Amino acid sequence: MVGMPKKKNEEHPVIKNAHLFYKRINEMTKKHPKPKENFFGSSPNLFVGRYGYPNINIGILSNENVDEEYDNPLLWYNKGFDIPKIVSMRSFLINSNFKSNIKSFNDRLFEITREVAMAKKPVDVEVNLEKKPTYKLEVASDITPYGPTVRMKKAEVTENPKIPTKVDKVYSDDSLKAVDAIDYLDKHEFDEHYLTKLLSAGTLGLKTGRKLVPTRWSITAVDDTIGKRNIKKIRDFNNRMDYRVYSGDYMGNYYVIMFFPEVWTYELFESYMPNNAWKLKELKTFTDYEAFGGRKEYAYNTVGGYYAARLPVTELLTREKRQGSALLLRFVTDDYWVPLGVWVVRQTVRRTLNNKPLEFGSKELMLKYVKELVKKKFGYNVQNLLDKSKLLKEMKSQMKISSFF
Repeated sequence: MVGMPKKKNEEHPVIKNAHLFYKRINEMTKKHPKPKENFFGSSPNLFVGRYGYPNINIGILSNENVDEEYDNPLLWYNKGFDIPKIVSMRSFLINSNFKSNIKSFNDRLFEITREVAMAKKPVDVEVNLEKKPTYKLEVASDITPYGPTVRMKKAEVTENPKIPTKVDKVYSDDSLKAVDAIDYLDKHEFDEHYLTKLLSAGTLGLKTGRKLVPTRWSITAVDDTIGKRNIKKIRDFNNRMDYRVYSGDYMGNYYVIMFFPEVWTYELFESYMPNNAWKLKELKTFTDYEAFGGRKEYAYNTVGGYYAARLPVTELLTREKRQGSALLLRFVTDDYWVPLGVWVVRQTVRRTLNNKPLEFGSKELMLKYVKELVKKKFGYNVQNLLDKSKLLKEMKSQMKISSFF
Protein backbone atom coordinates (compact mmCIF):
# COMPACT_ATOMS: atom_id res chain seq x y z
CA MET A 1 0.00 0.00 0.00
CA VAL A 2 1.06 3.56 -0.61
CA GLY A 3 2.98 5.30 2.14
CA MET A 4 1.28 7.85 4.35
CA PRO A 5 1.67 11.45 3.12
CA LYS A 6 4.31 13.35 5.08
CA LYS A 7 3.74 16.86 3.81
CA LYS A 8 0.78 19.00 2.91
CA ASN A 9 0.08 19.54 -0.77
CA GLU A 10 -0.71 22.91 -2.30
CA GLU A 11 -4.37 23.91 -2.01
CA HIS A 12 -6.48 21.84 -4.38
CA PRO A 13 -8.61 23.79 -6.89
CA VAL A 14 -11.84 22.06 -5.86
CA ILE A 15 -11.51 23.50 -2.35
CA LYS A 16 -11.67 27.00 -3.79
CA ASN A 17 -15.19 26.23 -5.00
CA ALA A 18 -16.33 25.28 -1.50
CA HIS A 19 -17.17 28.86 -0.53
CA LEU A 20 -20.15 28.65 -2.89
CA PHE A 21 -21.48 25.83 -0.78
CA TYR A 22 -21.49 27.79 2.47
CA LYS A 23 -24.01 30.23 1.00
CA ARG A 24 -26.41 27.34 0.47
CA ILE A 25 -25.80 25.13 3.50
CA ASN A 26 -27.84 27.27 5.91
CA GLU A 27 -30.91 26.90 3.73
CA MET A 28 -30.40 23.14 3.47
CA THR A 29 -29.91 22.56 7.20
CA LYS A 30 -33.05 24.53 8.05
CA LYS A 31 -34.97 21.54 6.70
CA HIS A 32 -33.27 19.17 9.16
CA PRO A 33 -35.02 18.34 12.46
CA LYS A 34 -33.38 20.15 15.38
CA PRO A 35 -30.27 18.22 16.53
CA LYS A 36 -30.35 16.60 19.96
CA GLU A 37 -27.69 16.19 22.61
CA ASN A 38 -28.81 12.60 23.29
CA PHE A 39 -30.50 10.43 20.69
CA PHE A 40 -31.32 6.94 19.44
CA GLY A 41 -30.36 6.58 15.83
CA SER A 42 -28.27 4.67 13.30
CA SER A 43 -24.64 4.83 12.27
CA PRO A 44 -23.57 3.81 8.74
CA ASN A 45 -19.86 4.64 9.09
CA LEU A 46 -16.99 5.90 11.21
CA PHE A 47 -14.56 8.75 10.64
CA VAL A 48 -10.95 8.48 11.81
CA GLY A 49 -9.02 11.74 11.94
CA ARG A 50 -5.32 12.17 11.25
CA TYR A 51 -4.26 15.16 13.34
CA GLY A 52 -2.15 14.29 16.39
CA TYR A 53 -1.37 10.83 14.97
CA PRO A 54 -1.02 8.30 16.63
CA ASN A 55 -3.36 9.88 19.23
CA ILE A 56 -6.29 10.86 17.08
CA ASN A 57 -10.01 11.58 17.04
CA ILE A 58 -12.26 8.63 16.24
CA GLY A 59 -15.96 9.13 15.62
CA ILE A 60 -19.12 7.42 14.47
CA LEU A 61 -21.34 9.22 11.97
CA SER A 62 -24.93 8.97 13.15
CA ASN A 63 -28.27 10.64 13.81
CA GLU A 64 -31.94 9.82 14.10
CA ASN A 65 -33.72 8.38 11.06
CA VAL A 66 -30.51 7.59 9.18
CA ASP A 67 -30.61 4.80 6.61
CA GLU A 68 -28.30 3.29 3.97
CA GLU A 69 -28.73 6.25 1.61
CA TYR A 70 -26.71 8.50 3.93
CA ASP A 71 -23.43 6.69 3.30
CA ASN A 72 -23.42 4.83 0.00
CA PRO A 73 -21.64 6.50 -2.95
CA LEU A 74 -22.48 3.68 -5.38
CA LEU A 75 -26.16 4.01 -4.52
CA TRP A 76 -25.94 7.82 -4.99
CA TYR A 77 -24.36 7.29 -8.39
CA ASN A 78 -26.80 4.59 -9.53
CA LYS A 79 -29.84 6.59 -8.38
CA GLY A 80 -28.54 9.81 -9.90
CA PHE A 81 -28.46 11.84 -6.67
CA ASP A 82 -27.36 15.42 -7.31
CA ILE A 83 -24.98 17.53 -5.21
CA PRO A 84 -27.72 19.28 -3.13
CA LYS A 85 -29.25 15.90 -2.24
CA ILE A 86 -25.92 14.42 -1.13
CA VAL A 87 -24.89 17.58 0.75
CA SER A 88 -28.21 17.68 2.57
CA MET A 89 -27.86 14.07 3.72
CA ARG A 90 -24.22 14.33 4.71
CA SER A 91 -24.69 17.55 6.69
CA PHE A 92 -27.25 15.66 8.79
CA LEU A 93 -24.66 13.10 9.98
CA ILE A 94 -23.19 14.03 13.38
CA ASN A 95 -19.58 12.99 13.98
CA SER A 96 -19.71 11.87 17.63
CA ASN A 97 -16.04 11.46 18.47
CA PHE A 98 -13.55 10.60 21.18
CA LYS A 99 -9.75 10.72 21.34
CA SER A 100 -7.56 7.67 21.70
CA ASN A 101 -4.42 5.93 20.53
CA ILE A 102 -4.62 3.97 17.27
CA LYS A 103 -3.96 0.67 19.11
CA SER A 104 -6.22 1.00 22.17
CA PHE A 105 -8.45 -1.84 21.02
CA ASN A 106 -9.67 -2.87 24.47
CA ASP A 107 -11.77 0.26 24.85
CA ARG A 108 -15.57 -0.25 24.56
CA LEU A 109 -15.82 2.72 22.19
CA PHE A 110 -13.33 0.98 19.92
CA GLU A 111 -15.62 -2.05 19.82
CA ILE A 112 -18.51 0.16 18.74
CA THR A 113 -16.53 1.71 15.86
CA ARG A 114 -15.43 -1.76 14.78
CA GLU A 115 -19.01 -3.06 14.77
CA VAL A 116 -20.18 -0.03 12.78
CA ALA A 117 -17.41 -0.57 10.22
CA MET A 118 -17.98 -4.30 9.76
CA ALA A 119 -21.77 -4.18 9.50
CA LYS A 120 -23.18 -4.17 5.97
CA LYS A 121 -26.08 -1.90 6.98
CA PRO A 122 -26.31 1.04 9.42
CA VAL A 123 -26.13 -0.04 13.05
CA ASP A 124 -28.66 1.12 15.67
CA VAL A 125 -26.92 3.18 18.36
CA GLU A 126 -27.66 5.27 21.43
CA VAL A 127 -25.43 8.35 21.59
CA ASN A 128 -24.84 10.88 24.39
CA LEU A 129 -22.95 14.06 23.46
CA GLU A 130 -21.24 16.68 25.58
CA LYS A 131 -23.29 19.46 23.98
CA LYS A 132 -26.02 20.04 21.43
CA PRO A 133 -24.68 20.09 17.84
CA THR A 134 -25.12 22.90 15.31
CA TYR A 135 -25.51 21.70 11.76
CA LYS A 136 -22.71 22.46 9.31
CA LEU A 137 -20.63 20.56 6.75
CA GLU A 138 -16.99 19.45 7.06
CA VAL A 139 -15.43 19.39 3.60
CA ALA A 140 -12.10 18.43 2.00
CA SER A 141 -11.09 17.43 -1.52
CA ASP A 142 -10.45 13.76 -0.72
CA ILE A 143 -13.14 12.74 1.80
CA THR A 144 -16.91 12.45 1.69
CA PRO A 145 -18.24 15.42 3.71
CA TYR A 146 -20.09 15.00 7.01
CA GLY A 147 -21.92 17.17 9.53
CA PRO A 148 -20.96 18.73 12.89
CA THR A 149 -18.24 17.22 15.08
CA VAL A 150 -19.14 16.95 18.78
CA ARG A 151 -17.31 15.17 21.59
CA MET A 152 -19.01 11.95 22.69
CA LYS A 153 -19.88 11.25 26.32
CA LYS A 154 -20.85 7.65 25.73
CA ALA A 155 -22.39 5.41 23.10
CA GLU A 156 -23.93 1.95 22.90
CA VAL A 157 -24.87 -0.36 20.05
CA THR A 158 -28.50 -1.40 20.61
CA GLU A 159 -28.65 -4.35 18.18
CA ASN A 160 -26.54 -7.22 16.95
CA PRO A 161 -24.85 -5.92 13.76
CA LYS A 162 -25.23 -8.09 10.65
CA ILE A 163 -21.66 -8.82 9.51
CA PRO A 164 -21.08 -10.63 6.18
CA THR A 165 -19.50 -14.06 6.58
CA LYS A 166 -16.51 -13.25 4.36
CA VAL A 167 -15.81 -10.06 6.34
CA ASP A 168 -15.93 -11.98 9.61
CA LYS A 169 -13.57 -14.53 8.04
CA VAL A 170 -10.81 -11.99 7.25
CA TYR A 171 -11.31 -10.29 10.61
CA SER A 172 -10.86 -13.61 12.43
CA ASP A 173 -7.76 -14.51 10.39
CA ASP A 174 -5.09 -12.30 11.98
CA SER A 175 -2.37 -14.15 10.03
CA LEU A 176 -3.67 -12.63 6.78
CA LYS A 177 -1.94 -9.47 5.57
CA ALA A 178 -4.11 -6.39 4.97
CA VAL A 179 -3.30 -6.32 1.23
CA ASP A 180 -4.36 -9.97 0.89
CA ALA A 181 -7.56 -9.32 2.85
CA ILE A 182 -8.42 -6.37 0.59
CA ASP A 183 -7.68 -8.49 -2.49
CA TYR A 184 -9.90 -11.32 -1.21
CA LEU A 185 -12.85 -9.06 -0.39
CA ASP A 186 -12.50 -7.06 -3.62
CA LYS A 187 -12.69 -10.30 -5.63
CA HIS A 188 -15.91 -11.08 -3.76
CA GLU A 189 -17.38 -7.74 -4.88
CA PHE A 190 -17.15 -5.69 -1.70
CA ASP A 191 -16.81 -2.13 -3.00
CA GLU A 192 -14.02 0.33 -2.18
CA HIS A 193 -16.16 2.38 0.21
CA TYR A 194 -16.85 -0.67 2.38
CA LEU A 195 -13.22 -1.81 2.26
CA THR A 196 -12.17 1.65 3.42
CA LYS A 197 -14.38 1.33 6.50
CA LEU A 198 -12.83 -2.02 7.37
CA LEU A 199 -9.26 -0.77 7.00
CA SER A 200 -9.96 2.42 8.98
CA ALA A 201 -11.38 0.44 11.89
CA GLY A 202 -8.28 -1.76 12.19
CA THR A 203 -10.11 -4.96 11.28
CA LEU A 204 -7.66 -6.11 8.58
CA GLY A 205 -4.07 -7.33 8.70
CA LEU A 206 -1.70 -9.26 10.91
CA LYS A 207 -2.48 -9.35 14.62
CA THR A 208 0.60 -7.32 15.55
CA GLY A 209 0.04 -4.76 12.81
CA ARG A 210 -3.62 -3.95 13.28
CA LYS A 211 -4.41 -0.35 14.11
CA LEU A 212 -6.87 2.38 13.29
CA VAL A 213 -6.08 4.13 10.02
CA PRO A 214 -7.16 7.74 9.32
CA THR A 215 -10.03 7.76 6.84
CA ARG A 216 -8.13 9.81 4.25
CA TRP A 217 -5.24 7.36 4.28
CA SER A 218 -7.42 4.26 4.14
CA ILE A 219 -9.31 5.54 1.06
CA THR A 220 -6.03 5.97 -0.81
CA ALA A 221 -4.60 2.71 0.52
CA VAL A 222 -7.54 0.69 -0.81
CA ASP A 223 -7.40 2.33 -4.26
CA ASP A 224 -3.63 1.91 -4.36
CA THR A 225 -3.67 -1.73 -3.25
CA ILE A 226 -6.22 -2.89 -5.83
CA GLY A 227 -4.59 -0.74 -8.52
CA LYS A 228 -1.14 -2.21 -7.87
CA ARG A 229 -2.54 -5.73 -8.06
CA ASN A 230 -3.94 -4.92 -11.52
CA ILE A 231 -0.74 -3.17 -12.66
CA LYS A 232 1.29 -6.25 -11.79
CA LYS A 233 -0.82 -8.20 -14.30
CA ILE A 234 -0.81 -5.40 -16.89
CA ARG A 235 3.01 -5.31 -17.04
CA ASP A 236 2.96 -8.94 -18.25
CA PHE A 237 0.43 -8.45 -21.07
CA ASN A 238 1.97 -8.70 -24.54
CA ASN A 239 -0.95 -7.15 -26.44
CA ARG A 240 -0.75 -3.33 -26.61
CA MET A 241 -3.53 -0.82 -26.33
CA ASP A 242 -4.72 1.20 -29.34
CA TYR A 243 -4.44 4.96 -29.72
CA ARG A 244 -7.74 5.58 -28.01
CA VAL A 245 -9.60 8.56 -26.50
CA TYR A 246 -12.49 8.46 -24.02
CA SER A 247 -14.32 11.57 -22.82
CA GLY A 248 -17.09 12.07 -20.31
CA ASP A 249 -18.31 13.98 -17.29
CA TYR A 250 -20.16 13.64 -13.99
CA MET A 251 -21.13 16.31 -11.46
CA GLY A 252 -19.05 18.99 -13.15
CA ASN A 253 -15.93 16.84 -13.55
CA TYR A 254 -14.92 16.41 -17.20
CA TYR A 255 -12.31 13.82 -18.24
CA VAL A 256 -10.34 13.27 -21.41
CA ILE A 257 -8.53 9.93 -21.21
CA MET A 258 -5.88 8.98 -23.77
CA PHE A 259 -4.32 5.55 -24.22
CA PHE A 260 -1.10 4.82 -26.11
CA PRO A 261 0.26 1.45 -27.34
CA GLU A 262 3.27 1.59 -25.00
CA VAL A 263 4.41 -0.08 -21.78
CA TRP A 264 2.51 0.79 -18.61
CA THR A 265 2.86 4.43 -17.56
CA TYR A 266 0.26 6.74 -16.06
CA GLU A 267 -0.14 10.48 -15.69
CA LEU A 268 -2.90 12.69 -14.32
CA PHE A 269 -3.50 16.42 -14.80
CA GLU A 270 -6.18 18.09 -12.65
CA SER A 271 -7.21 21.61 -13.65
CA TYR A 272 -9.78 24.04 -12.32
CA MET A 273 -11.76 25.26 -15.32
CA PRO A 274 -14.28 27.95 -14.25
CA ASN A 275 -17.17 28.96 -16.48
CA ASN A 276 -15.35 32.17 -17.36
CA ALA A 277 -12.12 30.35 -18.22
CA TRP A 278 -11.36 32.81 -21.00
CA LYS A 279 -10.57 35.40 -18.31
CA LEU A 280 -7.83 33.24 -16.78
CA LYS A 281 -4.24 34.34 -17.28
CA GLU A 282 -3.01 30.92 -16.20
CA LEU A 283 -4.84 27.64 -15.57
CA LYS A 284 -4.38 26.26 -12.04
CA THR A 285 -3.14 22.72 -12.62
CA PHE A 286 -1.82 19.85 -10.51
CA THR A 287 -0.11 16.79 -11.92
CA ASP A 288 1.55 13.50 -10.94
CA TYR A 289 3.14 10.70 -12.97
CA GLU A 290 4.44 7.17 -12.67
CA ALA A 291 6.77 5.25 -14.98
CA PHE A 292 6.75 1.51 -15.67
CA GLY A 293 8.29 0.74 -12.28
CA GLY A 294 5.69 2.74 -10.31
CA ARG A 295 5.92 5.61 -7.81
CA LYS A 296 8.30 5.62 -4.88
CA GLU A 297 6.45 8.32 -2.93
CA TYR A 298 2.93 9.60 -2.38
CA ALA A 299 1.29 11.65 -5.16
CA TYR A 300 1.52 14.96 -3.29
CA ASN A 301 0.02 17.14 -6.02
CA THR A 302 -3.15 15.29 -7.03
CA VAL A 303 -3.35 13.35 -3.72
CA GLY A 304 -6.15 10.77 -3.40
CA GLY A 305 -7.58 11.59 -6.82
CA TYR A 306 -4.44 10.14 -8.40
CA TYR A 307 -5.08 6.64 -7.03
CA ALA A 308 -8.87 6.84 -7.43
CA ALA A 309 -8.55 7.71 -11.15
CA ARG A 310 -5.80 5.14 -11.75
CA LEU A 311 -7.92 2.25 -10.45
CA PRO A 312 -10.58 2.29 -13.23
CA VAL A 313 -7.80 2.68 -15.84
CA THR A 314 -6.16 -0.52 -14.56
CA GLU A 315 -9.56 -2.24 -14.47
CA LEU A 316 -10.07 -1.55 -18.18
CA LEU A 317 -6.61 -2.73 -19.19
CA THR A 318 -6.98 -5.86 -17.05
CA ARG A 319 -10.36 -6.70 -18.61
CA GLU A 320 -8.96 -6.30 -22.12
CA LYS A 321 -5.67 -8.02 -21.20
CA ARG A 322 -3.67 -5.21 -22.78
CA GLN A 323 -0.72 -3.11 -21.74
CA GLY A 324 -0.65 0.62 -22.44
CA SER A 325 0.13 4.13 -21.27
CA ALA A 326 -2.67 6.33 -19.96
CA LEU A 327 -2.76 10.15 -19.88
CA LEU A 328 -5.74 11.65 -18.04
CA LEU A 329 -6.89 15.27 -18.17
CA ARG A 330 -9.44 16.25 -15.52
CA PHE A 331 -11.23 19.60 -15.78
CA VAL A 332 -13.12 20.67 -12.66
CA THR A 333 -15.88 23.11 -13.56
CA ASP A 334 -18.00 25.46 -11.45
CA ASP A 335 -20.79 22.88 -11.48
CA TYR A 336 -18.74 20.90 -8.95
CA TRP A 337 -19.33 23.53 -6.29
CA VAL A 338 -18.44 21.45 -3.25
CA PRO A 339 -15.97 18.53 -3.03
CA LEU A 340 -17.69 15.22 -2.28
CA GLY A 341 -14.66 12.94 -1.99
CA VAL A 342 -12.54 10.88 -4.36
CA TRP A 343 -15.40 8.44 -4.98
CA VAL A 344 -16.56 11.08 -7.49
CA VAL A 345 -13.24 10.75 -9.31
CA ARG A 346 -13.41 6.96 -9.30
CA GLN A 347 -16.98 6.83 -10.59
CA THR A 348 -16.45 9.59 -13.17
CA VAL A 349 -13.48 7.76 -14.68
CA ARG A 350 -15.41 4.47 -14.68
CA ARG A 351 -18.36 6.21 -16.31
CA THR A 352 -16.08 7.80 -18.92
CA LEU A 353 -14.39 4.50 -19.72
CA ASN A 354 -17.82 2.94 -20.30
CA ASN A 355 -18.41 5.40 -23.13
CA LYS A 356 -17.56 4.42 -26.70
CA PRO A 357 -13.97 5.47 -27.45
CA LEU A 358 -12.53 7.02 -30.59
CA GLU A 359 -9.55 5.18 -32.09
CA PHE A 360 -6.77 6.74 -34.14
CA GLY A 361 -4.04 5.53 -36.44
CA SER A 362 -1.29 7.60 -34.80
CA LYS A 363 -0.36 9.62 -31.74
CA GLU A 364 -0.34 12.81 -33.80
CA LEU A 365 -3.93 12.35 -34.99
CA MET A 366 -5.10 11.56 -31.47
CA LEU A 367 -3.43 14.62 -29.91
CA LYS A 368 -4.82 16.81 -32.68
CA TYR A 369 -8.32 15.59 -31.86
CA VAL A 370 -7.83 16.20 -28.13
CA LYS A 371 -6.67 19.76 -28.77
CA GLU A 372 -9.76 20.44 -30.88
CA LEU A 373 -12.04 18.79 -28.30
CA VAL A 374 -10.77 20.83 -25.34
CA LYS A 375 -10.74 24.03 -27.41
CA LYS A 376 -14.36 23.51 -28.41
CA LYS A 377 -15.45 22.49 -24.88
CA PHE A 378 -13.58 25.08 -22.80
CA GLY A 379 -11.94 27.52 -25.21
CA TYR A 380 -8.56 26.46 -23.84
CA ASN A 381 -5.35 25.52 -25.65
CA VAL A 382 -4.55 22.16 -24.09
CA GLN A 383 -1.09 22.20 -25.66
CA ASN A 384 -0.10 24.14 -22.53
CA LEU A 385 -0.71 20.98 -20.51
CA LEU A 386 0.65 18.53 -23.07
CA ASP A 387 3.96 20.42 -23.14
CA LYS A 388 4.34 19.62 -19.42
CA SER A 389 3.55 15.94 -19.80
CA LYS A 390 6.30 13.63 -18.53
CA LEU A 391 4.54 10.70 -20.18
CA LEU A 392 4.72 12.29 -23.63
CA LYS A 393 8.34 13.38 -23.13
CA GLU A 394 9.31 9.90 -22.01
CA MET A 395 7.51 8.40 -25.01
CA LYS A 396 9.40 10.69 -27.40
CA SER A 397 12.71 9.81 -25.72
CA GLN A 398 12.03 6.07 -25.99
CA MET A 399 11.23 6.45 -29.69
CA LYS A 400 14.55 8.19 -30.31
CA ILE A 401 16.44 5.39 -28.56
CA SER A 402 14.54 2.69 -30.45
CA SER A 403 15.48 4.23 -33.79
CA PHE A 404 19.09 3.11 -33.22
CA PHE A 405 18.07 -0.55 -33.28
